Amino acid sequence: MQVVAVDIGGTHARFAIAEVEDGRVVSLGEAVTLKTAEHGSFQLAWEEFGRMRGGDLPKAAAIAVAGPVGGEIIKFTNNPWIIRPALIPEKLGADLNVVVNDFAAVAHAVAQADCEHFVHLSGPDEHIPATGVISVVGPGTGLGVAQLWRDGTGYRVQPTEGGHIDYAPLDTIEDAILAGLRKRHRRVSVERVVAGPGIVDIYEALALMEGRPFTPRSDRELWELGTSGEDSLAAAAVDRFCLSLGSVAGDLALAHGANGVVMAGGLGLRIKDTLVRSGFADRFQAKGRFEALMAAIPVKLITHPQPGLFGAAAAFAQMHTA
Repeated sequence: MQVVAVDIGGTHARFAIAEVEDGRVVSLGEAVTLKTAEHGSFQLAWEEFGRMRGGDLPKAAAIAVAGPVGGEIIKFTNNPWIIRPALIPEKLGADLNVVVNDFAAVAHAVAQADCEHFVHLSGPDEHIPATGVISVVGPGTGLGVAQLWRDGTGYRVQPTEGGHIDYAPLDTIEDAILAGLRKRHRRVSVERVVAGPGIVDIYEALALMEGRPFTPRSDRELWELGTSGEDSLAAAAVDRFCLSLGSVAGDLALAHGANGVVMAGGLGLRIKDTLVRSGFADRFQAKGRFEALMAAIPVKLITHPQPGLFGAAAAFAQMHTA
């Protein structure tokens, strides 16, 4: 059957037509991206997508949203739209539907994507195990964390708030980063350090250690300067980010009892080559008595071009066609 897959963030809403069967995604059509600021509601954006396709839309919807789900009203942090799940059949004509958190959708994508959509980061160069627990970790604007459990025949996704566990420094440089963050936050979570905006605080902490003046820059500027090597201080901040991300991913794998880890999120994809060359793998494995265990865990990066749309369709398939 056909389903409209939707991935809604703060700035953009992406739409595509997916085909699903027997609990899995068979195909995903070309994505159409609309700016949320240019449409007064989700329903109006949905209708615009229908007009662009030149025909009636399928009466089924798979919707991934950047925020918590499960309540009567879904609100967005950087987007004025409001979604009332109970009204989806009436407003959209989608009698069959599912609404999932955007990172839960990514975990569904990990469960169903083909091997070609993964690249190796560290550990054994083999595909993620077909059974057991997979930790899915996604640095982006925030830090998404989910668990994927598979038994060889089926799977379950558990969204978590793992991005909000306490940040644990491992050396004096990270002590300095934590000290700087504590001046503004009573409690410092890992998301403050290993999400995209965290590069700014890392950069400032390193500048203070070096006694160097620095010009405040946006996180986007620092990522560009650091990954290109154009600015040595920004490059050091990127290296430190990768170290800390390795530590956090390893901690989450230990906490989840994972036998595989998949990194996701737009930032992870953009810095893929940097991650491979960095100390990410060493920090992931540096867990004292458990180093041998950590070294045996394959760590992959999902490279699917539309994991949110694909994952939303996979969640629908699992719920309505399995």
